[in-house]
Amino acid sequence: MAARHSKLSIFFVALLIVLLGCGGYLLFQDTTSPEIAISHNSEYVSPTLPITVTVADSQSAVKRISVLVRHNENVIPVAENAFSDGSKTQSLTFTLEKTGLKDSTFDLEITAAAASLGGFGFGNKVTRIYPMRIDTTPPRISMKSTTPYVRRGGTGCVVYSISKDVRQTGVKVDGLFFPAFRQRNGDYLCFFAFPYYMETKDYQPQVVAVDVAGNAQVNELSVSRIHRQFRTDTITISQGFLDAKAVEFEAMVPEPMTDIKRFLKVNGEVRKNNALTLLEIGRSTEPEMLWKGAFLRLPRAASRAGFADHRTYLWEDRKVDEQTHLGFDLASLKNAPVPAANSGKVVYTGYLGIYGNLIVIDHGLGMQSLYSHLSEIHVQKDQAVAKGDIIGKTGASGMAGGDHLHFGILISGLEVTPLEWLDDHWLKDNIVDRIKATGSEAPEFTVTAPEPQKPAPAKHGRGKTPARRSGR
Repeated sequence: MAARHSKLSIFFVALLIVLLGCGGYLLFQDTTSPEIAISHNSEYVSPTLPITVTVADSQSAVKRISVLVRHNENVIPVAENAFSDGSKTQSLTFTLEKTGLKDSTFDLEITAAAASLGGFGFGNKVTRIYPMRIDTTPPRISMKSTTPYVRRGGTGCVVYSISKDVRQTGVKVDGLFFPAFRQRNGDYLCFFAFPYYMETKDYQPQVVAVDVAGNAQVNELSVSRIHRQFRTDTITISQGFLDAKAVEFEAMVPEPMTDIKRFLKVNGEVRKNNALTLLEIGRSTEPEMLWKGAFLRLPRAASRAGFADHRTYLWEDRKVDEQTHLGFDLASLKNAPVPAANSGKVVYTGYLGIYGNLIVIDHGLGMQSLYSHLSEIHVQKDQAVAKGDIIGKTGASGMAGGDHLHFGILISGLEVTPLEWLDDHWLKDNIVDRIKATGSEAPEFTVTAPEPQKPAPAKHGRGKTPARRSGR
């Protein structure tokens, strides 16, 4: 009987040990494998291209990442790092420059290890192998269009071909990048700007092409620069204007301050932030031309403020600010219907700081039109519009001293002079004919007689009053 109890005791002790072992295994063993992702999704890579490996584990901390290259019979260590901060996601960035490989195939081997769930030692480990090829040959850029004439504050157009597939190409100007778009015949077409704030002597655009491996080619773009001197103007800020704009300005800058200080914040900081927003909006563009024919001007409207007018602002007879007015101000009847200047797709509607109620229409290839200070918006984002469709009504929202339309043209989000795009002959000579000459597909275009510009009358029937000059 005692022997029987002894055997049972031994059995239960053994069973307890097994259960404890299984429990310990389940406690300290990670049941999931780390996931590996790399930033480069092409088999082609250049020696200097930075590649980032990101490892994530849903249960445990990532403890180690190692990278090596297998080339023929050679194993070449590239990068390795151990992590001790307990994070479940870790990254490691490296290049293949020290491998010495040139224009050859190899396997990139990445191994990641996670800690056990209990935090002691390593849990699961995973290895991924990526077949790759070193490519050290940069793309060749061949210009197909003739040297463009580009006016300060205006738009240029070039067409070129590239010897190999690229992941980025376009024209670079003073830190700005104007992307080019591949056409049906394989050529690249790019609209780019001569920024209004640059001096003519400093303007030197460059054509940039970066292939899928990361090799870059940068060529200076030959252009004929045309200098333009912009107008100056003086704006007197009245207390009446500040009172009329108090609600809008307080919504933009809610901190307690005097009316004039709030105006200066809006005119400076808000204006700068709005410009950054337009650059973001400029990225929402179609890779083909959506416009056809000449661009429309607001009908029966008088020209007011011009593009890149340099304004000095006075308060109580002293200078308090200086800014540049962008766009083209057109004054018509109060709450006049606003037509879309050309066919396209609406990429922005809403209230945007100094622009007030704003619509931006994309016409493709980074070229967009802007309609601001509106009293009403009649379209929605992503809506297709045809040339002449009524999209809203003029107004005095934002930094506007009276009812009018602020009409603008954006090239990849940067405002350029709208007058070029409203000029049939400029469009034909500088855009349409230049594209046709390269064999690329150009938009349909017919030169029409310009609408005569009429000054706004002093008074209007039915109680309507003429628009005043913008406060912007």
